[in-house]
Amino acid sequence: LFVVFPFLIFFIYQVFIASPRYESQAKIIIREPNGMATLDATMALMSGFGMSSGNSDSELMKTYVLSNDMLIYLDKNLSINQHFQDPNFDYFSRLTGSASREAQLKYYQSRVIIEVDDKSQVINIKVQAFEQEFALKLSQAIVARAEWYINEIGHNLAKEQLKFVQREHELVQVKLQKAKSQLLDFQRRYDLLDPEAEGMALQQITYKLEAEVASQQAELRALRSSMSDDAPLVLQSLAQLDSLREQLDNERSRLTEQSSAAAHPSQDKANISEILAKFSDFKINLELALRSYTSSQVSLEKSRIEAYRQLKYLVVVESSTLPEDATYPSVVYNISLFLLVQLMLFGIGKIILATVEELR
Repeated sequence: LFVVFPFLIFFIYQVFIASPRYESQAKIIIREPNGMATLDATMALMSGFGMSSGNSDSELMKTYVLSNDMLIYLDKNLSINQHFQDPNFDYFSRLTGSASREAQLKYYQSRVIIEVDDKSQVINIKVQAFEQEFALKLSQAIVARAEWYINEIGHNLAKEQLKFVQREHELVQVKLQKAKSQLLDFQRRYDLLDPEAEGMALQQITYKLEAEVASQQAELRALRSSMSDDAPLVLQSLAQLDSLREQLDNERSRLTEQSSAAAHPSQDKANISEILAKFSDFKINLELALRSYTSSQVSLEKSRIEAYRQLKYLVVVESSTLPEDATYPSVVYNISLFLLVQLMLFGIGKIILATVEELR
């Protein structure tokens, strides 16, 4: 009675009562497009094409497929809970009508199997349903939704990054405009297009005047050696020397203290070295701002490409199959296993009873 009666009940259930479940399979793999073949090297590197995302995408997709969000999506579009709660199927195989959300999720996870090959990263999706056509539709819907999810994550991250880069780019633009304005205001203030060139020109003029003064002094000494100090040539040479010295002093004064009071009476005096130092600071600030702007522009273009291109593809290795034969329940396997377990329990029980009787 302990073995035969339960075995007969289980046999009748498995053979005549248990509703058949059909299994649809789909094999996919996640890949990124290789932009090296369509873009030049600079654009490909800038866009991030050809970079591997590792094995995390497969596990991420597996988690999403078995999540409550996927169940809600499938129930909304395919009425999956209504299918599994259909009273036309046997009570022990179907989902109870009063099942909670947690029970529905647990039941859904028992009907969807995700297998990931560690070497090839091929994802095998097995979906069970009570009807052949519904199993196929369910498998196709899961594959399509999984592809949308993988790309949605990348797009959301890229869009957030794009917003951040755009804000930073606007700040860089403001800094660049400020550096340009400061440099232009400085040039207008001192009426100088390039203070460095102006300073070099003043130095060359000063050096030339110093050479003329030295030459004139030599000429004056030569005249004095043969003429008196009251001679017309000596007086003329002395006047020229005084004029050159006066001009040299004026040029040296321009080098050490250049005044813009004539053109701008309200401004203070500033020597040429201070002007050159300030101009150099403004010029360096402008160059740094230009470099930052160039880097920011590259980052902005890269973020735009990442935000609007398809980041990943689900390559279908094997399309969702339309099952013809019921995969579950495995009648022969289940009956054999049940009989084996019953015999083992019966044997253990007999041993325990025999031991108890012997001890008495």
